[in-house]
Amino acid sequence: MSGPMDRLTALDQVEKDILSCLQCAGQVLNELSKDKPSAKAADTHTNNFLKTLNNVEVEMTKHVNYLTQVSTGQAHEGSSYASQKVLQMAWHRSEHARSKVLELERNKNQMLAATRQLTAAQQKAPVSAGPSTPTSTGMTSHGGPPT
Repeated sequence: MSGPMDRLTALDQVEKDILSCLQCAGQVLNELSKDKPSAKAADTHTNNFLKTLNNVEVEMTKHVNYLTQVSTGQAHEGSSYASQKVLQMAWHRSEHARSKVLELERNKNQMLAATRQLTAAQQKAPVSAGPSTPTSTGMTSHGGPPT
């Protein structure tokens, strides 16, 4: 089984085999419900049922094994699951990094706006020319000795 169409064809055959199993089981029950059942006919139908059921089991096991490989990410022919998973994770990481960069950009813009407002407020504030007050160096704020 290599391609998807081959798998679908095989599954279609499994479905037909299941119907055949049901028909064989019905024929066995029909034979056994007769007043004088034929052991040979019942055995033939039973053997057909068991043979077809075995084919169904073998084919379904193959499909389950394939699906197990696909779901665990093991490399297998014809599957792109692992590549799709890697791509999806890369997109996720990319979107996460993008959102963090946008968040940092917003924070930067907020800080710049706050800095501009503070600078503008400081420039607009009048410089006090009131009485001189001594500083810890003994000089007044205008640079002369205290009076």
